Amino acid sequence: MSEATAPTATGGGTATAEPVLTVEGLEVSYGRVRAVRGVSFTVQRGGLVTLVGANGAGKSSIINAVSGVVRPSGGRILFDGQDVTKTPAHTLVRRGLVQVPEGRQILASMTIEENLQLGAWHSSGARTDEVYDRFPVLAERRALPAGSLSGGEQQMLAIGRALVAEPTLMLLDEPSMGLAPKVVDDVFRVIEEIRSGGTSVLLVEQNARRALRAADHGYVLSSGEVAQSGPADELLADEGIVAAYLGLERG
Repeated sequence: MSEATAPTATGGGTATAEPVLTVEGLEVSYGRVRAVRGVSFTVQRGGLVTLVGANGAGKSSIINAVSGVVRPSGGRILFDGQDVTKTPAHTLVRRGLVQVPEGRQILASMTIEENLQLGAWHSSGARTDEVYDRFPVLAERRALPAGSLSGGEQQMLAIGRALVAEPTLMLLDEPSMGLAPKVVDDVFRVIEEIRSGGTSVLLVEQNARRALRAADHGYVLSSGEVAQSGPADELLADEGIVAAYLGLERG
């Protein structure tokens, strides 16, 4: 398995051969530091792809470049067949590319309802009721400050805020970070439900084993480069990859 391996419909998912996202030779630099070095990958329409690796491997830099938060220093990003390499983040959200950021980044002093309204700034907000149905605790506390929620509930709010934006592709950056094991189970259940509903998912996650169990296809990152890639179940079954990259992961 190598960087050139391209995912097709794999596992039990609903992905098709048509890519919703294509990243070619992506480079991300911060001053003289090259955080991402020539990374290429695709996300199939309806698929779930994960980027895994240790802290500092370049995962968040990649997802921030794809979402328009960080300007790439090289390479090309195609979304729905269009070159969006230099497209601003707010324009990408309008087009259906929506990120759930690391650390959730909810607006703690604003109410739950207001946080969701902000997520739907460019849309009709028609999916707000769907979010409340999916996360009853948010409906029950909609008038309360978002900061009153637990860490797991805040993560659900962050996901809900992305859902009301009506995404075609959802980018999730470390959604299990800092959460208790039971809450992590809930988060991954929701991710699978989102994907089953037809939304493509790009998942960045340090809990490599858990992420690969959820994904169709995986890319293992090391020092800003793709070290290995392939169907997620094959990556998990490869003892050499597990020992080299995933041996310290749990869950």
